[in-house]
Amino acid sequence: MQPEPAPFSMWSAEFLIPKEPISEDCLYLNVWTGALSADEKRPVLVWIYGGGFNSGGSAVPIYDGEAMAKKDIVFVSLNYRVGPFGFLAHPALTEESGRGASGNYGLMDQIAGLQWVKENIAAFGGDSGNVTIAGQSAGSMSVNALVASPLAKGLFNKAIAQSGANFSRGSATLQQAEAEGVKLAQSLDAASLEELREVPAKELLQKAQGMRGPNIDGYVLPSTIAAIFAAGKQNKIDLLTGWNEDEGLLFGPIQSAGEFRKQAAEQYGADTKTFLSYYPASTDAEAATSQLNLSRDMIFGVQNYTWANVQSEQGKNKVYVYRFTREVPATGEYIKYGAFHTGEVPYAYDNLDFVDRPWEPVDHALAKTMSAYWVNFIRTGNPNGKELPQWPAYNVGKKQIMTFGKKAEAKLLPDGAALDFLHSRMSSK
Repeated sequence: MQPEPAPFSMWSAEFLIPKEPISEDCLYLNVWTGALSADEKRPVLVWIYGGGFNSGGSAVPIYDGEAMAKKDIVFVSLNYRVGPFGFLAHPALTEESGRGASGNYGLMDQIAGLQWVKENIAAFGGDSGNVTIAGQSAGSMSVNALVASPLAKGLFNKAIAQSGANFSRGSATLQQAEAEGVKLAQSLDAASLEELREVPAKELLQKAQGMRGPNIDGYVLPSTIAAIFAAGKQNKIDLLTGWNEDEGLLFGPIQSAGEFRKQAAEQYGADTKTFLSYYPASTDAEAATSQLNLSRDMIFGVQNYTWANVQSEQGKNKVYVYRFTREVPATGEYIKYGAFHTGEVPYAYDNLDFVDRPWEPVDHALAKTMSAYWVNFIRTGNPNGKELPQWPAYNVGKKQIMTFGKKAEAKLLPDGAALDFLHSRMSSK
């Protein structure tokens, strides 16, 4: 259950779920395999979709698994509940749970899917001991949460996190999430769980627009993700992570240069000059660009960057970092979005054929290269392989990453200082 999809912003229909069926009866998964027998032990990828924890589904065209299956990967995509069906907490739900927690049902769906994979994937020629979880946006935030959750221990050994993590943003506490649930129940005149469960799904969905995602419930997530990682209590995995050049998402109008500088002064005080050196605003055009870059960095960049740094500093598992910079070819209103949020997905999983864009030869070459890196990582925890440009492992000192533009090229991360500045400000709040 979720709002009926319609193309919006940078996303054409290929990036969204089909209009039907949309149903509460949704907890299924899909398996693509080229294996001819159950003893082949092919590496497994489990895909977790994005959608802000309020939308999304495994039937999105760009999540098709056939291309990866042809590369000897067993590709699994799973559904999890979203919106209030996946994340509604309430004191009465907490009480009846028997574990003092409620509201993280969407994450528990993902864990149940991974448990199914562990128990059953051998029948499809998959290796239950070589499982990579991957996701983008809220799917990437889910991957981050699963790496942090003790309930997911032993269910995977590698992770791919594309544009999303939870290091410098506060997740709701259980008490905050329960308070939201109480307000929702009151708005529906539901005085008990029984009455709440009698509310039609569409009515519940309509009243619960904008509901948060996961909460720190003490069960799925024992504490904040940042704290779990700082204590080294996360599941130990190899990591491939990154974000896109043009995925800033503004939730209000573009400010003029003067307005932007004024707001910066109010927010950053004595550090305003430093902030404006990273996000300059000498003209309205420059300020507009800085606002998009700031949005990109706060919502996505600083999250995945922090994860890469923590993984590098702890030193037990490798991490590989990318930046997707290819301006996705487009016509009409879509031209302006560049290397937009989700734009890398059809390249990484070799699914350009599912997207109606004016692809150029360099796009098909890039999809071949990116998907080869992804396949190698899924197999071994190292994206490198024959006839591919060398992708250096990331370390917090040197900050080498792989950029995916018209070609794949290793470079130094260009904006580490800006991300360090933002992280220091966001984590101190």
